[in-house]
Amino acid sequence: MGGFEMIFGVIPVLVIVIFVISSSVRILREYERAVIFRFGRRASAVLNPGGDGSGPGLLLLIPLVDKMVKVSLRTITMDVPPQDVITRDNVSVKVNAVIFFRVLDSAKAVISVEDYLYATSQIAQTTLRSVLGQQELDDLLASRDKINAELTLIIDQHTSPWGIKVATVEVKNVDLPQDMQRAMSKQAEAERERRAKVINADGEFQAAAKLSEAADVLSRFPIAIQLRYLQTMREIASERNTTTFFPVPVDLLGTLRATLAAGEPPKS
Repeated sequence: MGGFEMIFGVIPVLVIVIFVISSSVRILREYERAVIFRFGRRASAVLNPGGDGSGPGLLLLIPLVDKMVKVSLRTITMDVPPQDVITRDNVSVKVNAVIFFRVLDSAKAVISVEDYLYATSQIAQTTLRSVLGQQELDDLLASRDKINAELTLIIDQHTSPWGIKVATVEVKNVDLPQDMQRAMSKQAEAERERRAKVINADGEFQAAAKLSEAADVLSRFPIAIQLRYLQTMREIASERNTTTFFPVPVDLLGTLRATLAAGEPPKS
């Protein structure tokens, strides 16, 4: 009976020892930090070899006295839900974004704000609506890099007191109303037609200028007209055509007309 009593007496002691060890020993990874509160005040761990009292490595806490809040220092990717935005030129669009940030000061992230993830998400949403509401639709679609840089700067200024560093903010999608999409499609089509007409007119202008230069050269060198005539005849003869047109110089027709007029008998 004595042996059983000893065993039953040792079991509670073992349970207490296991509870103490499990509640006092913590191991943090390289990217994790701990904020420890002792009787409500911020404190450092009793044991943290090679650390600063908040990790990483082995932490030894005082059971029932210390309370630990663990914080990750890795970069967090957070989607900003779609926001209804009215641009400066009164176009209603739906915009969503993604934000990349990380905790630089774990103590500030826990003490300065109740929930730094929720707070960062809310400040990102409000800033997105505010900044995009000051932009025109064309700038929103074309100047994406400038808008992203402005969003990053403003959000980082708000989250800096919380020990959070915003790396970048990227606008992902801009959803336009159907009528606006049709209007932009018509505008793009009209712009393409305008460019085509301008290019065609420019080509006609250059061709006319070259023809004017060629006419000037031919007028100064009459023999060039004969050479051009012979070259044209050669090109026509090289093709397999059933009908061949022989161009006759205007000067030759004038000479023939004058000869015929001289040979006619005078009219009575």
